[in-house]
Amino acid sequence: MSSDGTTTLTRSQGNPRRGHGGIVSGYVFRMIREQLAHTQDSLAEAFGVSTDTVAGWESGRRPLTALAVGQMLVHRHRLMRMGISPALLLALDKGLEADVLLASALTDDGPTSDSPLGAWVMQRDLVEVLAWPLNGVTPEPMRGLDVPARPRRGPAPTRPELAPDDRRRFFRRMRRTAEEARGGDFLLRRQALYLAGYDDAPDTPSWLSQQQRAERPDDWLTRWLTARSVAAVAARQGDRDRMQHFITTTLDDDDAGEAANLAYWAYWIGESTHVQLSDDFIATRGTPTWHGHKLLQHLVTGLAPDRGFFDLNVHTLWALLAARPGLLRTSPAGGALRDLLPVLLDGTEPSTRARRELEGIRYAIRLAEA
Repeated sequence: MSSDGTTTLTRSQGNPRRGHGGIVSGYVFRMIREQLAHTQDSLAEAFGVSTDTVAGWESGRRPLTALAVGQMLVHRHRLMRMGISPALLLALDKGLEADVLLASALTDDGPTSDSPLGAWVMQRDLVEVLAWPLNGVTPEPMRGLDVPARPRRGPAPTRPELAPDDRRRFFRRMRRTAEEARGGDFLLRRQALYLAGYDDAPDTPSWLSQQQRAERPDDWLTRWLTARSVAAVAARQGDRDRMQHFITTTLDDDDAGEAANLAYWAYWIGESTHVQLSDDFIATRGTPTWHGHKLLQHLVTGLAPDRGFFDLNVHTLWALLAARPGLLRTSPAGGALRDLLPVLLDGTEPSTRARRELEGIRYAIRLAEA
């Protein structure tokens, strides 16, 4: 254990490759400090540690993931007493998870089956934080935060940053993981493929296409998830045709596919709080336990025609309101949706399917308000 209370969790913690193993949680910690209007000096005094320790946490030089669990809980509760928002505390927790996943990938040795990436089905709040140093997109809890008035000393990064070598190492590990994961490791393969899709290397699209063609699933759920993953990666890269194909062939006129789509979305955005260890829950029949308010808000917020997921958002919103029309009366998002529809229908050029479904949503709103 070091003089600042840190301890080594794994035998590879001291590997120079992992010297920046806390970049995500460290950056979130820095944002939290700035929201509290503290300097590194004043926060160090409040926490009873040295200024160098705080600086090391924020840079990842002394990863927060290396702190003893009890000490991290003490720090977390201290931040609560200081008044930080629950959303930022949750982002810090997800940043710690993301750093563990990044560190495991950056080790770049050992069997890929040992990767924690396939241990549970990840949700949006973790994936957004994990992808932050990969795609530069700020996770939702950190968007719109007040810019601190206190000037920083010298240049400071605007997001968690992986060194170029670490970035290449991460994507190399994701490709190897996806290529080696087979059979019972479908979840690991699926999530590795998803993250590999953030690689901006010129050969990424062709590699992903090759991997997707190599998948020959023999059960309904695996085929459904494979089709969705293919469409999602393609949509992220600007190819909307694959998403249209997924909606037409896998969702349209397929009750099981529609139910799976809603279950997937509900879990992804956190409607369901129970962490799932496999994808099997997506195909479970029966009445869902989630309400739909959070999903409705998320889908309405994501109705941006310039995004590759626009058609899927529209279709999922249409299916959600068909299954739960009462949401239009009980959710504040209903009013926002009503105001947005004229813009989408008259000010843009949605696909024929999306236009038809948007018209159906407008009719549903009129019925709810009658």
